[in-house]
Amino acid sequence: MALQASAFPNGFVAGIHAVGWAFIVPCFWFLDRLIAVCKSTTLEQSQRLEQECYLRPLEVFFGSITFFILFLATAPLAFLGFLLWAPLQACRRPFSYHREIPSLPEKATNKGFELTGKASFVFASANLCLLPDSLARFNNLANTQRRATAIGQCIVQGISRPNIRILVDSPSSCGTLSPSSSILPTVNSPTYGATVSQHPDPAEMHDLNLNSNIDCVPTDDTEEPLNESTFPLLNSNRNSNQQDQSSQQNPRALSSQGLRQQSDVPWEISPLFPANVDILCLEEVFDKRAARKLTNILKLEFGHILYDIGVYACQPPCRCSSFKFFNSGLFLASRFPVLEAQYHCFPNSRGEDALAAKGLLSVKVLIGKNQKQKRVVGYFNCTHLHAPEGEGEIRCIQLEMVTKWIAEFQAANKQPDEDVVFDVLCGDFNFDNCSPDDRQEQSHSVFEEYKDPCRAGPGKEKPWVTGTLLEQPTLYEEDVNTPENLQRTLESEDLRKRFIAPPVPKADFPLVYPETDQPWIGRRIDYILYRESSISKQCRTEIEEVTFITQLAGLTDHIPVGLKLNVVMDSDSADE
Repeated sequence: MALQASAFPNGFVAGIHAVGWAFIVPCFWFLDRLIAVCKSTTLEQSQRLEQECYLRPLEVFFGSITFFILFLATAPLAFLGFLLWAPLQACRRPFSYHREIPSLPEKATNKGFELTGKASFVFASANLCLLPDSLARFNNLANTQRRATAIGQCIVQGISRPNIRILVDSPSSCGTLSPSSSILPTVNSPTYGATVSQHPDPAEMHDLNLNSNIDCVPTDDTEEPLNESTFPLLNSNRNSNQQDQSSQQNPRALSSQGLRQQSDVPWEISPLFPANVDILCLEEVFDKRAARKLTNILKLEFGHILYDIGVYACQPPCRCSSFKFFNSGLFLASRFPVLEAQYHCFPNSRGEDALAAKGLLSVKVLIGKNQKQKRVVGYFNCTHLHAPEGEGEIRCIQLEMVTKWIAEFQAANKQPDEDVVFDVLCGDFNFDNCSPDDRQEQSHSVFEEYKDPCRAGPGKEKPWVTGTLLEQPTLYEEDVNTPENLQRTLESEDLRKRFIAPPVPKADFPLVYPETDQPWIGRRIDYILYRESSISKQCRTEIEEVTFITQLAGLTDHIPVGLKLNVVMDSDSADE
């Protein structure tokens, strides 16, 4: 599908749509506040403990009456706006496209790929729960607009930090140090109890040489000892060849590296997003204002952003299909130019999920050209599957659609003079690999086509994996309300049991979890999968790192995940 900045074919239609939506917004906002004033998060409840007991009932009573009256007063105007808005959805493209020319061209990743034939690609996925404020409160989250700003700033802070690796050989070495400290300032938000990163100045980030990759190896006669004050920000994307470090390490780093050495996949629980993320997929960005805030912040790092992805009203038009009040919630940001993009809406949604246009977004991105002047491209797919528990059949059908749509998209856009270097599928699948209730999805054929680096087999995770769905009532407790605290919690099996959602039992069957000699992992429902069979034959793929990211602690009820792939292209067979 052709990429246009506007979702509408011309400015006149876009203008009518804007007028219709402007009529709807006041009524929608008053309804949102009417529900929000009656629903508190656990953080707000704890903050009110010191207040007089009668203040909250008065706030709810008068607030409810006020917003209800305003809702009724603006309802006729909203109905008029709806009559303008709904028919225009038939000619709306299923996404908006923002293109930004980077202010710092040297930020481009994988420079020199055409000469070396080697590149690293970093992907990240996160469910943000950016619903209208009233609905987000049912997930124990509030202040959607402020959370969107804070989340965007956190992501930029993580991905734009200097990519520095520090190796030390001196007797005072403490090994590869933790990346927890940052040269970028942070502030604590009193609103929702999370660590919120201030937005970095692009000029300052330029002076820090963002793409530096430095190995510092001090010797015994180093004049100044190496410490965290000397290099306050360290790289969290440590290669697998860094595992053989000095044994003189702090206990926490030693424990983490011990697990890494036992695994066939390098991994990390990091308080920061991986440096230099190439493609970022976000889920549950349902709120349009929140999507615009994210776009305005992330465009400093990502030149190509697809947002407001999905369909509205009845789709196809004039059919007796479920009415879509919300878009898909998908949001994609890429450093690489987007050549082609296609969206499909799941037709089999049920219940509250049918109100949103959940589906699949597939994109083809341009990496560059190789030594033979052939275009080098990659395929990236993101989705958000059916949510309610106990409805695995719906998710399995959706997975069948996903694999079918991906195959059709790649067949339609494949060119003979191109080399494909990656094929990634990610998103919130809403099922895990440990719950008896999800056995049907765990054995789906999608895992035969795509590789899951965290999976040992159907129903069995690798021992170093952690769950990605947090228990909503505990989001603001001290053990999980900051990136560093959440990192420590995920590294402790006993603490994970308290804060990660447990497996879902099968009806009428007792739950036995974990199995003997197996760690307690919890529900991992956020995935990044990759496929090798669909990339060019001369390409070899290797996992450099899997990352569980705690930087959004207190801002969402999911733990973001990251994947770094190394791709090596054999130039001798480039013409095959």
